Amino acid sequence: MPPATGGPLRGGEEIMDFTNILQSISVIIAAIVVIFGINAWRREYIGKRNVDLAEEVLALFYEARDVIRYIRSPFGVVGEGSTRSSDPKESPEEKQINDGAYVVFERYSKRQDLFNKIYSMRYRYMARFGKDSAKPFDDLNKIVNEIFSSARMLAYYRRDQSYRTWQNEEEFKQHLKEMREQEAIFWEMSPDKDPIKPRLDAAIADIEAHSLKIIGRQNTFQQIRQWFKAKTKRAVKK
Repeated sequence: MPPATGGPLRGGEEIMDFTNILQSISVIIAAIVVIFGINAWRREYIGKRNVDLAEEVLALFYEARDVIRYIRSPFGVVGEGSTRSSDPKESPEEKQINDGAYVVFERYSKRQDLFNKIYSMRYRYMARFGKDSAKPFDDLNKIVNEIFSSARMLAYYRRDQSYRTWQNEEEFKQHLKEMREQEAIFWEMSPDKDPIKPRLDAAIADIEAHSLKIIGRQNTFQQIRQWFKAKTKRAVKK
């Protein structure tokens, strides 16, 4: 009677099946590792771009704060404002008033490229971080425009003061009050009297909080990734 051969064959088949299973598991694990690696690289790449944008915007806002302080500085040099195209009909007194108000425009023009860059980056910032992130950009733009408006109004009030005949003392006092309000915007004042500085500081604080949150989030991700790499290396060595 021929010897039974079913047992050994089934054992060999079981070994082969087990080997195939192990190979399949290895392939799956390798695929998972590759996918995880690609996703991690993608997150890190996108995160780095976000960090670069956040750092650049934050640095530009810091610089804009210093430039606005320069624009509003009450300390000037002889001849500032004289680049304005004056009207030939202006009297010497009118020219002096208008040139004095033009100082902020003249100073701004020297650093206009900075503000142009900030406003152009507003759209990139919104595209990455949402439309609500545009608020500090809008606040900064409003501040600059308000300084320009104060320059025009201040020139008007000063010309008015020089040529107008006042009906009564109350009317003149109201005029002085409104002119002082424009001067407080035009020139940098003491902290308790300056309406611009608190708003500028608030805009900087907003962009600072948002940008540093993005930078911190990416740093945390990198720390976790480095920890995972270190753990993986130690596990492989064992």
